[in-house]
Amino acid sequence: MFDLIIYDCDGTLIDSERLVARVCMSAIHGLGLTHWTLDRYYSAFVGMPGHVGWGTVRDELGHDLPVHFNNTVNEQISRLFEQELDALPGVRQAVLSIAGNRAVASSTPKAELTQNIRRAKLHDLFGDHIFSASQVRRAKPAPDVFLFTASQMGHDTKHCLVVEDSVPGVVAARRAGMAVVGYTGSAHDPLMMQNRLLEAGAVAVAGHMDDLPAIVRSI
Repeated sequence: MFDLIIYDCDGTLIDSERLVARVCMSAIHGLGLTHWTLDRYYSAFVGMPGHVGWGTVRDELGHDLPVHFNNTVNEQISRLFEQELDALPGVRQAVLSIAGNRAVASSTPKAELTQNIRRAKLHDLFGDHIFSASQVRRAKPAPDVFLFTASQMGHDTKHCLVVEDSVPGVVAARRAGMAVVGYTGSAHDPLMMQNRLLEAGAVAVAGHMDDLPAIVRSI
């Protein structure tokens, strides 16, 4: 039994990564990097702050991104979120079925993170227990956001369990001394991601949120 369950948000609780990937892949191809695949995109962006992913794009281009590029991309993402953002299938039932206190810890900036959780109608499950890498010095794969979350919630790290869909997130949780369950329900290649999450240190992987409560109880 764990005292605290910490959930990543994007791609774990809400169906945001698919929407962001749609916009960003179009933008990346528009820059001329037409060889970029979804796997390349997910490796560079998922689980990381946006500026890190765009830094990879900039380095590959060999020059700065166009003026107002990031603002344009963010506006497109925001419009898409307003129209389509939702919780991933089975999330509400799974979260409610798992005993212990719960919190969110994400790389998304705090204000945007809270807004997205509200848009997905999940805010009642977490209340004010929503924490962001923008509140700490280093983002994932550094452990800071998970250590901060455990501290704010008043729990020892060895009694915390993290649910994560990304390799940087799993690495961050393990560096924080926490057990991790991987989640592949939002992955574009679930089998490949399952292997990556296990290699990164996940103790188990759930392919669907319906599977998560039983997996957590078994650890």
